[in-house]
Amino acid sequence: MMNARSGFEELEHTADWALRVWAIDLSGLLCQAVAGMFQLMGTVAGDQAHVVDIEASGIDAETLLVNFLSEILLLGEDEGLMIAPFEPDVEGFRIRSKVPAFKIERQEKEIKAVTFHHLEVKNVSGGIETTIVFDV
Repeated sequence: MMNARSGFEELEHTADWALRVWAIDLSGLLCQAVAGMFQLMGTVAGDQAHVVDIEASGIDAETLLVNFLSEILLLGEDEGLMIAPFEPDVEGFRIRSKVPAFKIERQEKEIKAVTFHHLEVKNVSGGIETTIVFDV
């Protein structure tokens, strides 16, 4: 049962990390997933860097979610940046946005990949939810 209109919580998982995410729509779900992923990694933002272009697409909500989060991880690995909280503008299963980004000051843990393991974005009372498993 959802205790707020949007949010996330870490779930116990045997070898990897899992995150349950819920929101009223896909845009909110993506926003909460990014916030939860940064929290799992213990990421701390430094000074604002600049505006970055974020682009991701998929054939369905699950593929868009994995591709979007993978783009965010890549931005951190390649450029040392994390995006500021934002609600992406989703058209169908595509995102194209300019987003403020911050230098990563500190990150306690690393996520290797976002997986499709048991990934299903499903309709629930009051919105949608999913569980995302991260390979660590």
